[in-house]
Order: sequence, then structure tokens, then C-alpha cells
Amino acid sequence: MSVDKLYRLDLPFATAMSAPASSKSALRVNVTKIAEPFREHIRHMTTARYETARPKLLGILANDDPAAKKYAEWTGKACRSDGIDYELDQVEPHRLEDRLAEANQDPSVHGIIIYYPVFGSKPSFFGTTMDDELRDKVDITKDVEGLTRYYREALYRNQRFVDEEQTQKCVLPCTPLAVVKILEDLHVYNPDLPVGDRLRGKSVTVINRSEVVGRPLAAMLANDGAQVFSVDIDSIYEFRRGHLELTDQTVESACRRSDVIILGVPSKDYQLPIEYCRDDVVIVNVASFRNIDEEALAAQRPNARFVPMVGKHLRTHHNTDKILNTARHTCTRDPINTMPWETVTVAMLERNVLRLYENFHSPEARQRQAARQAVQPTSAQEQWACCTPLAANGHARLALVGGLGFLLGVAAARIYFTSA
Repeated sequence: MSVDKLYRLDLPFATAMSAPASSKSALRVNVTKIAEPFREHIRHMTTARYETARPKLLGILANDDPAAKKYAEWTGKACRSDGIDYELDQVEPHRLEDRLAEANQDPSVHGIIIYYPVFGSKPSFFGTTMDDELRDKVDITKDVEGLTRYYREALYRNQRFVDEEQTQKCVLPCTPLAVVKILEDLHVYNPDLPVGDRLRGKSVTVINRSEVVGRPLAAMLANDGAQVFSVDIDSIYEFRRGHLELTDQTVESACRRSDVIILGVPSKDYQLPIEYCRDDVVIVNVASFRNIDEEALAAQRPNARFVPMVGKHLRTHHNTDKILNTARHTCTRDPINTMPWETVTVAMLERNVLRLYENFHSPEARQRQAARQAVQPTSAQEQWACCTPLAANGHARLALVGGLGFLLGVAAARIYFTSA
């Protein structure tokens, strides 16, 4: 299965490819030009095909984080520019779960994004954080971030479709997907290699193993054939397609052998030593702080290519928010006019909105669902199991839940009668 078919909006592989970068100096990469073909496709679809029934994205903001507010603003500007209806609801944290439940049931809402963090690292009753619980409560037919359990499991299992016919593609987390698009544009992916193996022979180091960006990105790159070193504060793992194991590599040795280094450390104090980098390395900064000295990189690694920011915002080393013109320079350092909301991450968010709409909410999707229901069992529970992306294992999950409920009931009865 190809990167073209699985990670794109059916665009030819070369559509978003740029000319090879100059080798004269370490160069910033213009990410706006990478995003534009995807946004152009979205504009075409919303005007030519869905003009009378456009997809709608609901943003829910329940914090005072300036970065979250700015990201919400950028999201709205991009959606409205590209023909996607956008609504932002600002609610108190204690009201968020109720608002999410309402949005899940609202047929006019086709995608939902919650602007995190809401509760930060506050634990939930169920053993995860409260923010993680919120992610899992988004309806999977409206999860534009691809962070519910269903999409996470699909990603790690390299399951890229939600239907047995393999006509409806899964959504993928926006920032990891944006990194994939950037690496395609920089010719790290090789379109001449067999489908699904276009990172064969490439080594990548991802510094940070967060569940939102670092870990899913490592899995996506490994699923495309790369050797991936996943670095976190207490361990380094090697990801291969379908496999994960501890490695004796150090951060330095992993970086020195890597064609690509992804930086995602959420700290103003972390700086990757330039001596860890190969001369021709591609460095992509996905952190909210710049994790490397760009001037030193340009001076000491003149053939390197540097992406300072994939999306959202970048903080300065003085811990103040600085909203950057994300792609202020092209690969030849010519200034261009752009806005931060034109970044690849936001384009991938829009892409996911359109994908969910086409999979589950468009008139064609509703016709498909009606046709499936016509040949499926008639009970409401069985219809639910057959007509959602969980169809392949819906009955098994229902049986498991039922069995666990029975066992818990028996245990509770024993405790009651023993204590009576």
C-alpha cells in the first residue's frame, strides 16, 4: 500500500514535491508550498462537490492557553478560507464533557477538535489522564485528530482503512502526518521503491515519545520501511514495522546515523548538539520551543535542511509566545507572504475533516450506510456493530463487555451476601 493512496487525498506523488534544496547552506524549508496542493484540493471539493452541504468542524476551547487560542484562530481562518464551516465553542472545563456529548449526537457536526491541554496531567478515575479520557470520548466518525483508541490501534497495526472493502481510509494524527508530507516533499521518501516501502534504507531519530506526536510518528515512519530510534527521557527504542525493542544506541549514536532527526522536546532548555548531526541531515522541529541552534546549524552543517515549525506556534527561549511567519523563507531564502494558519498541520486537520465527511456524513456515505443496513441483522445493537468502523470486531467487543459485566455482577453479589 502506497504513501500516495494511504496518506494523501488521492494526489499524485509528485504534486507536492519541490525541487531539491540547494546544498550551499543550511536552509529553512517553506512549508506553505507543501500545504497548498492539499488545501487546493479541499477548496475544489467544497465548492464543486459539497457546495450545498459543506462539512462542518466544531472546535471546543476550555482553557486560557494563548497557544490553544491562537491555534483555534488559525483553524477557523483556514477552514473558512477553504470552504469548511467552522464553529468555536468556549466552555468552562467542567462543562466540556457535556458539550462533547452534545456534539457527538449533533448530525450537523462532522468533525470535532478539542484544544488541549484542558486538565493537563490530572489523572482520571480510569487510570489515564483526564485529557486522554476526553480524546477517547470523541465519536470516531468525528475524530479529526485521529487520537481515539480505535484510530490509535489502527495506526499501530498498520490498518489503514475503516471498511472491509478498503475504500474508506483512516484518519491519522495531524502533526505526525504533516511530518510525513514534509519528508515526502524533501525527497526522503523514494517514490521508485515498492509501495509501502518508500523509506527503506532510511534511519530516523524521533526525540520525544509522546502519545500524541512522537510515538505515532515513529510508528508511521516504521510502517513505511524506516529504522526509527524513539528517544525519551529514560529509554531509547528501535521501531521496525510491527516491532519494538530496547536498543543500546545512545542519543548521539542514533542521531549520527540518522538521515532525519525529529525534535519534539517541550522545554526551552533542551538543545540538540550540532556535532550529533550529519552534514546532510534533515531536521524537523515539532516542539513548541526550537530544540536546536539554527545559526550554529547553518554554520557547521551547510548541507542540512531545517524545518523550524510544522504547525501551531513556536516559543522563544525566553518562554514568551512568538507567533512566527511559519514559512518566511523559501529554500533560496526569498521572503514570501504567508500566514501561520497555512502550515501543514492545519492542512492535515482540514484533510481529516473532509475524510470523515466523505467516510461517514456526506450524502454518498449515508447511502452506503443505508445499503449496509438493508442487508444486516435488524436488531439495533447488531446494526450498530455492523455499520461502524468497528464492524470487524464489534461482536467480539460486545461479547467481551457482556462477559465482564456478568463476572463483575457475580463478584458483587458474593461480596454483598458475604457481608450481610
